[in-house]
Amino acid sequence: MPNPGVQLDLDGKGAAAREFFQKAIDSAATPQAKANAQRNMAMSWAFEGNCQKTAEYEQMVMDYWVTREAEEPGNAFYQEGEMADEAARVCIDAGDLDAAAAWYKKGHDLGLKEPNISADRAALWEYRWQHAEARIAARRGKKADARKYIAEARASLDKMTDLKAQQESFYPYLTGYVAFYLGDYKSALADLQKAQQNDPFIQCLLGQTYEKLGDKDQAMEAYKRAASARAHNPPAAYAVPFSKKKLAS
Repeated sequence: MPNPGVQLDLDGKGAAAREFFQKAIDSAATPQAKANAQRNMAMSWAFEGNCQKTAEYEQMVMDYWVTREAEEPGNAFYQEGEMADEAARVCIDAGDLDAAAAWYKKGHDLGLKEPNISADRAALWEYRWQHAEARIAARRGKKADARKYIAEARASLDKMTDLKAQQESFYPYLTGYVAFYLGDYKSALADLQKAQQNDPFIQCLLGQTYEKLGDKDQAMEAYKRAASARAHNPPAAYAVPFSKKKLAS
């Protein structure tokens, strides 16, 4: 059974979900449990596309991980970077590109503070930052910048060893995303079809791409897949509400 608050968010009942999560925050037995509830609250605001409130609660989670830096240095900085990147992802999807850029940079810098960071992990943070820079540039219509950052992201990906296979599928997501926002819908479709097909955001972006190409039937199928997501994370937070609106229109 999913968390009741999560189910409320998936059902589009955000206010009720946040009442549930606030009770979980107030009654948390440990600092970690409180941080977990705050992260759920951040995602609840993400389902409404609220960049500012999402970031506010993600910062609370990051504050918890700051208290763990001495005892868990190998994990704490990574988690701080992850939470910053979650806030950034919600902000870019909400269209607040300046906030997204700031949070992605913060995530990159925090992640790299991990003591004795491995070469793979360091390349991962560079890849994520360049990936973000390319998407933000595309959203701003800066084609040359987007292409430059894509090339940098590819170079960082190719530096990885153990993490490379895991991260490879995020590359066609990047190139497909950039192609979509730069208006090259045929290239976007070809690339997005190579990305993770179980990612609701990818399915949602595929739906938008099919619409641009005039294929409404395929678009609706993609939106149905996106709307069926059960996750409580940034991809679902954007894709589920967006796709449900498309299916209802």
